[in-house]
Amino acid sequence: MFNSLNNSAVNSGQTLAGTKKLTATPSKNPGINQSSPQGRYGNARDSSTVSTLASQLSEASVRAQARDARLTRMELDSMAKNTFNELESANYTINKSKYDSEVPDTDDATLLARAKSATQYTNGFGKNPFSGMPKDQLTLITYDDSGTFTVNERRAALEESAKQESTWRQQFSAKAIDEYNRTGKLTNSFQIALDRYKVLPAVEQAQYPNDYATKLKLWIDLDFNYFTHIAEGKKKMDTERFASKILDGDSSLFDDTTSSKEAAST
Repeated sequence: MFNSLNNSAVNSGQTLAGTKKLTATPSKNPGINQSSPQGRYGNARDSSTVSTLASQLSEASVRAQARDARLTRMELDSMAKNTFNELESANYTINKSKYDSEVPDTDDATLLARAKSATQYTNGFGKNPFSGMPKDQLTLITYDDSGTFTVNERRAALEESAKQESTWRQQFSAKAIDEYNRTGKLTNSFQIALDRYKVLPAVEQAQYPNDYATKLKLWIDLDFNYFTHIAEGKKKMDTERFASKILDGDSSLFDDTTSSKEAAST
């Protein structure tokens, strides 16, 4: 069952994590104070570094807001795919020497040092300069193609974001399995997934199915018990049909083309 959930939800939106038996891994940064400069900017070590990065992130945020207002959800998804193609695919490997020689057009020692650190990291040396940075700020860097950040910096930011995502999914999986084993339900887990989706940047939300939030809300309202095959919530439906679909990993559960029909029939 859990593999079915993984296939239908994770591969499309990737909030419902893989659900093999796991032990929850504590966050590596549980004590970070997000309101402090060091907390918000990860491994920024002095006020100069913080102020420089804060300024860049502020400008990147303005550009991101303008982009998100200009592009449709489909266009944002396409832009994200192009970004992954640039930073992760064979195209990145082919152009690696060019990216390694990329230097910010500045005399600022802080920016030059960070770009050098990112290049070293992407070649397997040293620490990720964005380690510990909040995910929303990593997203700003990853998808900013203005030239403010080098390609290797954007790749380093993407890798740190993926690392944090992996940790979150492991923790989520452990909680979902525990809920299922204790109660026969996944209602609380669906709510956790929905709450997280709602706070994601628009460019990341766009990578999920169009009806992702709607389907999660439906499942929350159903409060479905997989042990008894009974919907115990305020939203009633054909429980036998729903149980069969979710246990079989029916792709229609997250198929945009059938979402409105499915909702209407429940």
